[in-house]
Amino acid sequence: MATPTPAGGEPLRVMLVDDSAVIRSMTRRWLTAEPDIEVVASCANGLHAVRKIKIAQPDVVVLDIEMPEMDGLAALPELLKLVPDVKVIMSSTLTRRNADVSLRALTLGAADYIAKPESINGTKGATEFHRLLVEKVRALGIATRENANRLSPKPGAASASIKQQAGTLSKSAMLEAVRPGPAPDVRLRPASRNMPQIVAIGSSTGGPQALLEVVGGLDPKSSPPIVITQHMPKTFTAILAEHINKSTGFSCAEGATGQILERGRVYIAPGDYHMEIVADGKNKKLKLTQAPAENYCRPSVDPMFRTLAALYGPAVLAVILTGMGHDGLGGARAVCDAGGTVIAQDKETSVVWGMPGAVAQAGLCSKVLPLKKIADEMKHFMQGQR
Repeated sequence: MATPTPAGGEPLRVMLVDDSAVIRSMTRRWLTAEPDIEVVASCANGLHAVRKIKIAQPDVVVLDIEMPEMDGLAALPELLKLVPDVKVIMSSTLTRRNADVSLRALTLGAADYIAKPESINGTKGATEFHRLLVEKVRALGIATRENANRLSPKPGAASASIKQQAGTLSKSAMLEAVRPGPAPDVRLRPASRNMPQIVAIGSSTGGPQALLEVVGGLDPKSSPPIVITQHMPKTFTAILAEHINKSTGFSCAEGATGQILERGRVYIAPGDYHMEIVADGKNKKLKLTQAPAENYCRPSVDPMFRTLAALYGPAVLAVILTGMGHDGLGGARAVCDAGGTVIAQDKETSVVWGMPGAVAQAGLCSKVLPLKKIADEMKHFMQGQR
């Protein structure tokens, strides 16, 4: 199956901003090796990026955090002011401070983040960084092209059609989910008539902002336990839990093996661990595993959903928020087969309509809603309203 051509018939335009010449050279080489991506600007700090962005007109900016003259957090609002619909990926080494800054950047308008490996020379971490960088740039670049006023030719843009290459099935499925145009009609299924005893949320690209919106709209006094799998590396998930804890009325923390699920509390799968739920007498407990990645992800949404479906059956309320790829599709099918209810975020409000789109198009959802309406709909289910 061929890799779809970006909307407008021209390569996705990327600006690289990093004070490391080695990183800029490496990432430029990786990205320009893709037939549908071109690097239109390379900058050593945020100030240079601010000066160049209007001329370069990128679809995606890969923005380092720690740089001289103007760092990434200071540059972000300036870049978005100059090119409002550009998608920005924050890039940083995996430290607690950088994780905190990256999540703050997401609240200021960044679309995603990527953690740099300790070494970029032939290591497993470098291979994963390469794969994620290309996937994120492509998914977010195509999402940028969905804005009609971005489809006109840009200065210096290539006019020739792009050579197509064979891609993997998962990449092609992800690309189709973010391709420009109206969301296809989806077939809805009846919701469970059981009151939810557990709420499970899966998310990826754009997820941290969406999670704050959804969880912040719920009432911990009337909420069953909430378990969340957000695609994030270690350190980042701990910071995300802290942000949710501070920004909502919920007590939120990373999950740990043996924890008993309690009403009104939120548990987040730690980076690099799948989070499952198991029975222990009358109690339901968390179990963390480092089983192989699923859908290239660990944590993955699918193991969490599958174990909940087996334990709670029709009393599961599952929610799929914005994210690239199709993680959660298999787990959502298990939830439906057990009689549970699935809600997905709609295409218009998703940063990338990959995960929710896959579930919606498979006919597994009872509702497909804008982000701001999801919490209210969840409360209706929690109150027994259908």
